[in-house]
Amino acid sequence: MFKAMKLFSASALLSLTACVTINVYFPAAEAEEAAREFVEKVIGENGSRSGAIEPPVDGAGGMAWMGRALDFIVPPARAQSADINIRTPAIQAIQARMAERFQTALAPHFDSGALGLNRDGTVALRDASKVGLRDRAALNQAVADDNRDRTAVYREIAVANGHPEWEPQIRDTFARQWINSARAGWWFQDAAGEWKQK
Repeated sequence: MFKAMKLFSASALLSLTACVTINVYFPAAEAEEAAREFVEKVIGENGSRSGAIEPPVDGAGGMAWMGRALDFIVPPARAQSADINIRTPAIQAIQARMAERFQTALAPHFDSGALGLNRDGTVALRDASKVGLRDRAALNQAVADDNRDRTAVYREIAVANGHPEWEPQIRDTFARQWINSARAGWWFQDAAGEWKQK
């Protein structure tokens, strides 16, 4: 009986470590730095880094302690390169389009409060009454074009770094960074989807 219990425990530990070592490490800190660099090039030098929005923290600590203990016993798998590449021709072309569009079509509408930053990393026409009827169609088109480019760049960054499965994490990282880099007075959605002014 004791021998069977020991064998079962050893198999369970082996299975647990096998699951841990096949996980692919998402380089969150490097992704945050890449997002900051990308976003600040799009919105320009006047972006504000104050009022950073932090990801929610689990007050109970969740299962984090177990993960740290397991990392001590079995080091987690790491990606071959922790650098997030945002300098491919496709990514730079999207970034250039977004920067041009931001300066020529979007910035004044963020400043007026007509536009806001969605919690999913896209842009929304938050208050159409702040846009003249004559300009509304052009602004709607600019927002649609920008959202198409945002979706494309999140996918392209994940693919360019050899991990298409990272796309949701890249999107989440960028969504937080757009809000962190927003200027004072701009509107954004909080985690619950409520509009707030920075």
